[in-house]
Amino acid sequence: MNILEIEDLYKSFGSNNIINGLNLKVKENTIFGFIGENGAGKTTTMKMILGFLKPDKGQIKVCGEKVTYGETKTNRFIGYLPDVPEYYGYMTAGEYLKLCGEITGMSKKEILLKSDELLELVGLSEYKKKKISKFSRGMKQRLGIAQALLNQPKLLICDEPTSALDPIGRKEILDILLKVKEKTTVIFSTHILSDVERICDEIAILRDGKIVLNGTLSQIRANHIVDCLEVSFKNKDDFEQFINIFNNNNLMDIITHENTIYIHSNNIEKVQREFMEGLINSNLYPLCIKLQEPTLERLFLEAVR
Repeated sequence: MNILEIEDLYKSFGSNNIINGLNLKVKENTIFGFIGENGAGKTTTMKMILGFLKPDKGQIKVCGEKVTYGETKTNRFIGYLPDVPEYYGYMTAGEYLKLCGEITGMSKKEILLKSDELLELVGLSEYKKKKISKFSRGMKQRLGIAQALLNQPKLLICDEPTSALDPIGRKEILDILLKVKEKTTVIFSTHILSDVERICDEIAILRDGKIVLNGTLSQIRANHIVDCLEVSFKNKDDFEQFINIFNNNNLMDIITHENTIYIHSNNIEKVQREFMEGLINSNLYPLCIKLQEPTLERLFLEAVR
């Protein structure tokens, strides 16, 4: 079953086209990585899923029900964690969850049971009576997950939940999301590719308002197996000299990133011979030469460039 379905979605702000014919399906009980550069339109898409922004065109369904701008019927299925959650700092974690439960119409018994269960899940049980103003950024993110799960949503949307955290804080959030997957589908918006590789079952890469790569990591890698040679140079002059030598070679597809070059070819052995001859003849000395498998980072760089 698909928890989320997006069909032919468009959104512009003035003359700035953000979403241009976006199509997306997210299966039940998966962690779905929604990847894109900053400003690619990830947050805009999420706000339309929540009914906070009106699409120019297209349709969104959550659990089979159509999302309508300005109405929040479908939000009964959704928990949402923004990138920077806001709190009443004078409240304790327990008081905050109680308030959220009351707003959504939960009974006192339900609120108490669910709050204790979720604070345990996110590792905040011992801080239940501590004021939120004293929480670290990571603790606030964990409390945000507890709040988003309070009403037992079928879909949890997390917008850049690890972007401002240190490695320990990021690991804590990722571990929680892996546990949550057992009961709730998670959409995980991020540009941190190592986080995606660690927890996501499927991914979609957003570029120019459209999905340019979509599927499981293993499927995407299998579909993009082209031998690749990675070459890094110590300075820009050597890098540019190399580009001038090989840029018009029909056997190679070259992608550049800073002082590193990724050479793709279906005849990598012939390319390697020509490449080594070119280095010797030009008296160039790379810092690093290695044959690559199709990593998520390389696939992402290809997709967004």
